[in-house]
Amino acid sequence: MRIHFFSILLIFLAGFFLHAQTPQITQAGKACIECHSSSTPGVVEQWQSSAHAKKGVDCYSCHQADPKDPATFEHYGYKIAVIVTPNYCARCHAAEAKQFEKSHHAAAAQFIGSLDNMLGEIVEGGPAANNGCRQCHGSEVKYLGDGRFDPVTWPNSGIGRVNPDGSKGSCAACHGRHFFSSALARQPENCGKCHLGPDHPQIEIYNESKHGIQFRANIAKMNLDSKSWIVGKDYSAAPTCATCHMSATPNQGVTHDVGDRISITLRPAVSIKLDNWERRRISMQDVCSNCHATGWINNFYAQYEATIDLYNEKFAKPAKSIMDKLYAAKKLTPTPFDEKIEWTYYELWHHQGRRARMGTAMMGPDYTQWHGFYEVAKTFYMEFIPEAEQLMPGVTADVMKSDFHKWTAGLSKEELQQQIDYYKERYKQ
Repeated sequence: MRIHFFSILLIFLAGFFLHAQTPQITQAGKACIECHSSSTPGVVEQWQSSAHAKKGVDCYSCHQADPKDPATFEHYGYKIAVIVTPNYCARCHAAEAKQFEKSHHAAAAQFIGSLDNMLGEIVEGGPAANNGCRQCHGSEVKYLGDGRFDPVTWPNSGIGRVNPDGSKGSCAACHGRHFFSSALARQPENCGKCHLGPDHPQIEIYNESKHGIQFRANIAKMNLDSKSWIVGKDYSAAPTCATCHMSATPNQGVTHDVGDRISITLRPAVSIKLDNWERRRISMQDVCSNCHATGWINNFYAQYEATIDLYNEKFAKPAKSIMDKLYAAKKLTPTPFDEKIEWTYYELWHHQGRRARMGTAMMGPDYTQWHGFYEVAKTFYMEFIPEAEQLMPGVTADVMKSDFHKWTAGLSKEELQQQIDYYKERYKQ
């Protein structure tokens, strides 16, 4: 009897302490859960397994309307906002929101008015841009009142979304609704939702690289759910996108400014070093140093810069100078994409040139070579130069005199023989 009594007492005490340590949610939160458990049960289940739920952060904690937010409405006695913007997340995550605010991600919707947007909005058509471009870059969300939004602009979780309260971005773009997961944001596939395809194939390059191969083979060792996620301390099997661009090292903290460690921009027609590029590079090299020796890192950057310089000097700057001359001579109309050479030039730098540069930056040799420089060279010599000459004879003369392009005038007998001898030796034929 005594043993039975103590067993009951222990069970009671265990339950008491467990209950005491479980964060209590608000009455408003309980009301949300009671209703949404039947109307949207998936949302509730996601929240219940989240870090927010474990801390007692409930639905109303996030959705409670900010008085300055114009997109709020009365919902069963509670004034709420449908869109939880970075301003709402900043109630608890002020440092992260501030870092994100100055990032290139936050400005992603500024592509509106660019050549990319011209293609999506006008050449292809508005719905293509709404369901394509803006789902990654972000829309300018229009609120219609009473909890309703303009369907042209919503739903949208684009990383640079312009919200009705004036804030930019969507934390859910990386952390998900309603898991609010750090592990999700650390997965390379998370970034691959937008960073893929012919003009910015980072996820494909990563998967090809040794980094991606290491990650996939060792994912069980990555400790992705850990609160602390310091490379070299909490994990060492492989880096992900987050490791290099955002996450902590023993020497620097987490940053939500994804461009903070990028020293050269690979996006425009001609690559340039960014402001404070030395500091940015030191920050990235600090990440590399957790797995690579100083000599390896320095040599990698030497190879990287040599490849970027090659792209700029041999192809990018000459092509841009030719296009500038064609526009100055009024051989092209001011309207983008109404002449063939404009498409050729756009794909030369925006698709092929980016692939060559990004492949180099992320150690994807096939993207550097066959998807990159091969395509750049083929397009430059076989399409761009002939099209420019047809529009304005002689416009390419100065460019083609360069030592970079002298091979097009023909190789000498000695040079040709060197090539023949190399392949005979290489393939024994």
